[in-house]
Amino acid sequence: MAPAPSLVARLKVQLKLSISRLRMVQQKDSAKAKQQRREMAQLLEVGKLQSARIRVENIIRSDITTELHEILELYCELLLARSQLLETSPATATSPGIPLDPALEEAVRSIIYAAPRTEIKELHTVRALLVEKFGKDVALASLEGEGVAERVIKKLKVETPKVELVDAYLSEIARFYGVPFGETKSTDDDDDDDDEPSGGIAEEEGRITEDPLEAGKEDEREELVKATPPRKLGPQSPLRVVPPSPSSENVAPKLKLPGTAAAKAAKSSGEVGAKKPAKKEDGLGKIPDVDELAKRFAQLKR
Repeated sequence: MAPAPSLVARLKVQLKLSISRLRMVQQKDSAKAKQQRREMAQLLEVGKLQSARIRVENIIRSDITTELHEILELYCELLLARSQLLETSPATATSPGIPLDPALEEAVRSIIYAAPRTEIKELHTVRALLVEKFGKDVALASLEGEGVAERVIKKLKVETPKVELVDAYLSEIARFYGVPFGETKSTDDDDDDDDEPSGGIAEEEGRITEDPLEAGKEDEREELVKATPPRKLGPQSPLRVVPPSPSSENVAPKLKLPGTAAAKAAKSSGEVGAKKPAKKEDGLGKIPDVDELAKRFAQLKR
């Protein structure tokens, strides 16, 4: 008869199953969240703002749960990677004086604390094996929040989302789907613009006496301004910076340069906006600016 598998061997199997289940649940929740966001955009488009504010709370709670599952998945991967420490760590039931290994403490306590509050059955089995491994004292202390990661406790808090977070979610959904949110249409201003009297005969005479050559130059100038060189011209940098992914704590993340790099970038952008752009050169010589090209077109017409 084959010997029964050890506790650590069973724990490793359940950790792998928990990781697979957590990933599957995250994919399912992400697909459901996309459908809910599309419905929110439809409500905003037809002007049902109050209904959208109430329903968006479900999206916020779903996102928080997905973020919790991501954290628990990382803890399971951590325990799986450090399974050798699990084999060498003695059980608290037999050796109550030896503390839990610091390299495993946060992951073990966080899983024991969070597993009963999730619907992942494999994670419940992992929790039971961890309690069997490290004893009831560690389990009771973990349930009270001792040694548990602060972000896990925060994700498991049941509270009403703040108004700022609700508005941030709605504005981000409206921006993504291109629907109006938080903007009131000024119909009075539009009516005033329509009711403004025209210049009458004087305006019509001004249009007639306008120099056609000057008008042609303006059209040429606009065309030349639009004719910008391609952005991919010249050597390209191999570095690509990916902005951080959105979360319930930071709905619309922006890429920020650290320290002085941000100040230098802002200063250089201000100088570029204030001064005239420098003339670029290529292999054929200097590229003329817009004024020079306009003069050449005028000479060719003559």
